[in-house]
Amino acid sequence: MNRSTSGIGTSGIGTGTDESQPGESQPGRAVRDLPTGKVWAFATGQFGWALLSGIISNWLVYFYQPDQETIAQGQTVFVPQGLVVLGVVTVVGGITAFARFFDAFVDPAVASLSDRSTAKAGRRIPFLKFSALPLAAITVLVFWSPIDGTSWVNAAVLFVTVIGYYIALTFYCTPYNALIAELGHDSKQQLNISTAISFTWVVGTAVAYVAPVVWGGFVPALGRVNAIRVTFTIMAAVALACMLVPVIAIDERTYVKSQPTSESTVESLKQTFRDGEFRKFVCSDVVYWVAVTTFQTGLPFFVTSLLKLPEATTTVYFVLMTGVSVLFYVPVNLLAGRVGKKRPLLVAFVIFTCAFAYAAALGSGALAAIPAMAQGVILAIAAAVPMAAFGILPQAIVANIADASSRTTGQDRQGMFYAARTFAMKMGQSVAMLLFTGVSTIGVSSGAGYRIAAICAAVLCGIGGVVFALYDERKVVRTLQN
Repeated sequence: MNRSTSGIGTSGIGTGTDESQPGESQPGRAVRDLPTGKVWAFATGQFGWALLSGIISNWLVYFYQPDQETIAQGQTVFVPQGLVVLGVVTVVGGITAFARFFDAFVDPAVASLSDRSTAKAGRRIPFLKFSALPLAAITVLVFWSPIDGTSWVNAAVLFVTVIGYYIALTFYCTPYNALIAELGHDSKQQLNISTAISFTWVVGTAVAYVAPVVWGGFVPALGRVNAIRVTFTIMAAVALACMLVPVIAIDERTYVKSQPTSESTVESLKQTFRDGEFRKFVCSDVVYWVAVTTFQTGLPFFVTSLLKLPEATTTVYFVLMTGVSVLFYVPVNLLAGRVGKKRPLLVAFVIFTCAFAYAAALGSGALAAIPAMAQGVILAIAAAVPMAAFGILPQAIVANIADASSRTTGQDRQGMFYAARTFAMKMGQSVAMLLFTGVSTIGVSSGAGYRIAAICAAVLCGIGGVVFALYDERKVVRTLQN
């Protein structure tokens, strides 16, 4: 797709034909560093889409593939629960996995549109502006099945809305993430921005985990299903307001110095993956996302099926995990500034691997001496430290790699680097959905499938750490310093 033909509607997002439109960042034009207040305005957008992402990641499978405990509490079974492919992939697992797999191929196209955009308001902000409302709306629609009972019609509607959700998420997140490298004019600024958005990410995800407490208050008046839907509608409205904060507060032209790329989508993607250090990072990232998504999806089931605790306890654990994690944000930031980002992230891989392995033993005889509630507390605290590291460092690493590539190639393809990372994330999440929804059906009454899922997460996380160890951080730093 060439510049003269690509564009998105007539709303100011497009590549156009005039590369010197008013307001566009020009070579030699000085740009300001992003003030602290603007950093947090930018990070507020991350809270919004993290909240929506948390709703889907944490509760979609829980809502559409309920266990016996939630069915007993009044949860309707909306889609057929039988196994559909080789006796392994469930309907819900197949839908969510395919949607993420399909959307992974949308990422490069959106990144290319953003990288090549010559819109007057900048290359990124217009995308945020016009995708925020569709993203919030489709997140709510995912949970509104048209038929009140088990039906393949509901499965078809779920298929369409989940795909729509991931496409809308891409149109917001890919340009948003590209701004990390562009608003941060050096490695330190990029690390600070990554720290801020990591904080709002974890808070947004934590708020999504509070959902059972909220819908519990609506259940007496609305019933379980409608209470859940109303809760997600309220959360989506809050998320929409937050996603529009960067649009209103940040003038991209004032803080970003960049030029539209001249490469086609295919060429830009090829050049991105020709970067050897990026390939090492992104390979480890794929495996990491399989592991962490398997764990994240399974957490509510670990609580209800393995520990035999109320579903609202999930909120308690995640809030605890979030609070402890936040305590490590400043130490992680300072440590990364002193020893680099690679070593702290390698340590985080090791801790996460141990935490996932521990999760497999929850509620078993091996931990019989520890009260069920305390077992969950130990897991939450153990996962908090790597949660902080993974929230901050990967985004900053991609920003460093993208900047180094820009210096050596002369092409500002930050959007494509983040799209490629998002591609890896979604591929990992697709595999995780197939993995979790498949193995979770093993020994449903005993919870054996949930234990197998946790073990798989531990093994995969360990593999991801081994691959990441090959990343040559010093080479990237040398390029940035030249």
